[in-house]
Amino acid sequence: MARLTSRIHEVIVTTLDESGQPHSAPMGISEVNGYFLVKPFKPSSTYENLKLHRQCTINYTDDVRVFAGSLTGRRSWPTLPCKSIEGAYLEQALSHTELELTRFDDDEPRACFYGEVKEEVIHAPFRGFNRAQSAVVEAAILVSRLGMLTEQKIIEEINYLRIAIDKTAGDRELEAWGWLMVKIQQAGITLDHD
Repeated sequence: MARLTSRIHEVIVTTLDESGQPHSAPMGISEVNGYFLVKPFKPSSTYENLKLHRQCTINYTDDVRVFAGSLTGRRSWPTLPCKSIEGAYLEQALSHTELELTRFDDDEPRACFYGEVKEEVIHAPFRGFNRAQSAVVEAAILVSRLGMLTEQKIIEEINYLRIAIDKTAGDRELEAWGWLMVKIQQAGITLDHD
């Protein structure tokens, strides 16, 4: 019997807050039976925004500073207006998908919003992630789980990811990596070297 799996894609979800200002956050989303599933943790700004305004944008970007920045207090990324929904997408997005959220399950610890595609736009080609970009995304996921994982697990993972940073990082990846390492150290975790 074949195992049914859902692929999770690491993206940036942009929502609008109560005052209509864009809020961008990294999130793993999946596509099942023609719907995009957006599953923010509760409580979170993304969750509150989606309950209030049932539209959002999925941004696909290779600028990993957005992933790291969202977790380290750097959320002011330029946006542009969407075409088919009331919303915004990241200016540096390589492509974006505009979603209308048709229903949601208010589960714990994560709600599940079901989004129908209203528009998909390609702005520039995606040439793939280099290893350092992938390492920054994985480190950002670790930072988002600082209260859930053991200190030893975080140290082991960071030490492994650092190999890719040392070998293939450019300026953007080094900047993003630095932000994440400071956040980990602020959580009281001592890393082997910086």
